[in-house]
Amino acid sequence: MSLVVRGIFWVGVYLAVAVAPLVFALLGEAPPGRGFLVDFSVALGFVGLSMMGLQFALVARFRSVAAPFGEDAVVQFHRQIAYVATLFILAHPVLLLIQNSSLIALFNPVTAPWRARFAVVSTLCVLTVMVTSVWRRQVRMRYEVWQGLHMLLSIASVLFALAHVELVGYYVDTPWKRVLWAIMTAAFVGLIVWVRLVRPLRRLRRPWEVEEVTAEPGATTTITLRPVGHEGFRFEPGQFAWITVERSPFALTQHPFSFSSSAEADGRVQLSIKALGDFTTSMAGLRPGTRAYLDGPHGVFTPDRNEGPGFVLIAGGIGITPMMSMLRTFADRGDRRPCHLFYGVTTLQDATLLEEIRQLERRLNLTLVPVVQDPPADWTGERGLIDKDLLTRRLPGLPDRHRRMQYFICGPPPMLDAMESGLAELGVPVAHIHTERFVFV
Repeated sequence: MSLVVRGIFWVGVYLAVAVAPLVFALLGEAPPGRGFLVDFSVALGFVGLSMMGLQFALVARFRSVAAPFGEDAVVQFHRQIAYVATLFILAHPVLLLIQNSSLIALFNPVTAPWRARFAVVSTLCVLTVMVTSVWRRQVRMRYEVWQGLHMLLSIASVLFALAHVELVGYYVDTPWKRVLWAIMTAAFVGLIVWVRLVRPLRRLRRPWEVEEVTAEPGATTTITLRPVGHEGFRFEPGQFAWITVERSPFALTQHPFSFSSSAEADGRVQLSIKALGDFTTSMAGLRPGTRAYLDGPHGVFTPDRNEGPGFVLIAGGIGITPMMSMLRTFADRGDRRPCHLFYGVTTLQDATLLEEIRQLERRLNLTLVPVVQDPPADWTGERGLIDKDLLTRRLPGLPDRHRRMQYFICGPPPMLDAMESGLAELGVPVAHIHTERFVFV
């Protein structure tokens, strides 16, 4: 099955599961005296609840689901669809109040029945998840704290919502509806068990160990990990893994980083991590022998799945990491296809792994173009930002000559947006433009 067909299939599955709860509201006899507005609000509430449950599936890192889209695209969809699900959930009580304003008494936590209390608590959990996700940086909440809070409140919101539906009972009171409701509830609980129990147990049986810690330019640390008691795993250049260090694999917090090592290495893997605060700052202090756990490999940002006569790699800052994995892999494979690397940095001191890239120019058919925003006075190379004009100047004949090349872009979101639109304007086919967005919150 092609990736396009698989993508259509998974979209169809998502839509089918999201609207399946409408069966509760639309089929069978409705409770007497309800009216259209009440039934409509219940339908929106059911769909919102189903979509919230599906949020766990979107971040469960099922490779077969992510393969047609990329893990980062699935996570971005998870973020955006959360707004829609929240609107559906909030519309449920609002429409009920429009129909009957006396229902405002159900919001009194002292006198309200438990079915209403569960609904209110569930909604508050959802709103807290949304607020802390959107404004995490503004309130200076550490990533680790946010990730744990996000998981716990998300689980609580769905559990309280399930209890609310069960206690209301109006729309799940026939045997066949109860069977369907039981299946959906079991699927949700199964997802939680898979993510929080089964997968950590599998990682526990396949530990890794920090073998070497290397300081790199640009406040970056490269950690080399070796498998302990197993052969490790194979990955494709450009892929990434979620890592847990000095903690149990059952810990709530994990962190995604691209591999920087060659995919042809002997089981060991390397991650080059820039100190950006929180967890990343602690990498320089790791000691050999430290236990770690990896969940991977993940991602479709790789030349192995996007073959072409050559490659144009565009990296900004620490976005050089997956590109380094590609270059090292090309060198180990003796791949002589033409490769152009545009590497944007703020200063030359920020150019992580630049010297090794220059050495690789002698082993590869590689053209390196460093682009420095704040260069030294004697700098004779490219200045400023990587843009459409720079690509046109440095890639003669674009797009005709380079139409079949594969373009890989990794860096800050503004750079990714600019490159995607710029390459499209230059006539590069959309199917040849690949991006990696590590914006998971």
